[in-house]
Amino acid sequence: MAARCDICDKIPGFGHNVSHSNRKTNRRWNPNIQRHRLVIDGVKKPYHVCTKCMKTQLKAALKG
Repeated sequence: MAARCDICDKIPGFGHNVSHSNRKTNRRWNPNIQRHRLVIDGVKKPYHVCTKCMKTQLKAALKG
């Protein structure tokens, strides 16, 4: 599964692990991507969605 949100296009962040001796090794921070069924334009399809977008969708559904 790709580490990319289908709604907001959030992608992994890259950087370094830094040890106590200041050695740097590459690392990557993946977004929390879940498979979630959403109704967009009247069509219910599974999407790969980050948890922040799921929270926003839930708030929108409860509000209106």
